[in-house]
Amino acid sequence: MTQQVVVIGAGVIGITTALELQRRGHSVLVLDRDGVAAQASAGNAGAFAFPEIEPLATPGIMRKAPKWLVDPLGPLSIPPAYALKIVPWLFRFWRASRPAKYQTLLGAQASMMTHSASALARLITDIDAEGMLQRDGQMQLYEGEAEYRASLPTWELRRQYGIEFDLLESREAIAEIQPGLSPRFTHAGFTPNWMNVVDPKKWVEHLAKVFEGRGGRIERREVRTLSPVEEGVQIVMATKEAAAQKVVVCAGAWSHHLTNTLGDHIPLETERGYNTTLPQGAFDLRLHLTFPNHGFVATRINGGVRIGGAVELGGLSLPPNYRRADALLMKAEKFLPGLKTGGGTQWMGFRPSLPDSLPVIGTAKQTPDVIYAFGHGHLGLTQSAGTAELVGAIIDGQSPQISLTSFSATRF
Repeated sequence: MTQQVVVIGAGVIGITTALELQRRGHSVLVLDRDGVAAQASAGNAGAFAFPEIEPLATPGIMRKAPKWLVDPLGPLSIPPAYALKIVPWLFRFWRASRPAKYQTLLGAQASMMTHSASALARLITDIDAEGMLQRDGQMQLYEGEAEYRASLPTWELRRQYGIEFDLLESREAIAEIQPGLSPRFTHAGFTPNWMNVVDPKKWVEHLAKVFEGRGGRIERREVRTLSPVEEGVQIVMATKEAAAQKVVVCAGAWSHHLTNTLGDHIPLETERGYNTTLPQGAFDLRLHLTFPNHGFVATRINGGVRIGGAVELGGLSLPPNYRRADALLMKAEKFLPGLKTGGGTQWMGFRPSLPDSLPVIGTAKQTPDVIYAFGHGHLGLTQSAGTAELVGAIIDGQSPQISLTSFSATRF
């Protein structure tokens, strides 16, 4: 049986892409080993982080990395058992941080954010999802004058790209927006147009329900290999084979397993993120809080509080280290006096990360009938609607809404 388009992956990228292709008139089947929103799309911070235009690989970042790595529970960690495997990725990460390359990546990321914000507005209207959003803003918090001054170049960068924000230079100004914070936070940057979903898992489930309600199909199947054939793509699954005219790979942190079968060896790594979700009444959280120098956030999820973040470059196979979630919660308890830390649920998810902070969006080398859309790192939810529209343009033979040169699978 031949499907017009098969989307591999039922996370936020895959389901949003399937919905967009369906809107464009395509017959779409989604395949996923574990079902809808079973991985990183289920437990993330729920943020549409459009102001986060700066790539992770910033000039000089490798000088800071050793200090972070000393603390196994700090913002960045590499488990000893994975250290040698991650070396090639870190080398590419360092190359991406060189000033000239950084400027190119910055421009590409900023254009992707602008496009994705517009695409999301269209999606919200299409699926009637305004009630699933929290338009409360976001605040980045700094401890003292030195931390604040060090952040100002990033805020100036945002200003250059038209991002609206206010800089707060007193505890009193911070408390007007979010009372109850530790007095250690003396300065902040407030982005009023930032928004979150009430629950990222429910967001993807809603998209899937709309997709199925419009005639789309979602099946739980494990895809093992892809290969080009005369009129499309052969799909080998664990229990059967099928063919499709077009295939879109949106398999998150597992995507490179499929690209390898087509000869595209993409340096995709896994940022293992940890969080704890506390029940309703844990804290009177008014908006999304970011603690940039500690690598984590506090966000409202279903009326409760989710404390999560940090980066553990540890691949897909090592067991979770939930001491990292415990460490984040202990910090949050200090930063949010009165936070009730009992009754929480811990989670670990795999963020698909490429060394230059940009996703892969484009066709496979062997065949234009396979389109890649993965590797969004922390920004999968943020860039999902924009990615979906770009994939739609590629499949329909249209000019993409932004240049995809920096997103090509061949850039490595």
